[in-house]
Amino acid sequence: MEGITKIKELTPESRRVNVLAKVLEIGEAKEINTRFGESKSVTEVVIADETGKIKLSLWGEQSANIKDGETLYIDNGYISLVRGQMRLNVGKYGNLNNSEEKLSEVNEDLDMSEKVHENTYRRFGGGSGGSGGGNFNRRGPGNFNRRRDSDSRSEHFNNDE
Repeated sequence: MEGITKIKELTPESRRVNVLAKVLEIGEAKEINTRFGESKSVTEVVIADETGKIKLSLWGEQSANIKDGETLYIDNGYISLVRGQMRLNVGKYGNLNNSEEKLSEVNEDLDMSEKVHENTYRRFGGGSGGSGGGNFNRRGPGNFNRRRDSDSRSEHFNNDE
């Protein structure tokens, strides 16, 4: 297994990571509403390697065969922020498998899901909710053009007098 990313090295921007980690705790499945209005089941699993631990979000049937104490290999995972806290995800382009390689000693002291990060990489277009700077740019040139057109008409009428 080449290119293993250690849990301690994960950041909110981590994409396409391969992680080898031991299952420490399996949470209860919860039904949540996604931002697309769908209802989905998610199970949070705490995993760890020798550098630290993190919560792994497993969607739908991904958690069906997970057992406490086994070692998992996450291929092509990514980090998302849930209320500012990092979660490792497998996603539809990743894979989750039991590993032949076993991890015996893990670091449970460094919790990478504990720190709250500011979600900066999704802020663009002048703010949330469609208000603020994003709408200013759309209205600004329109108002300027209308004023300019009305000013040029009044100059034209003034020249005719």
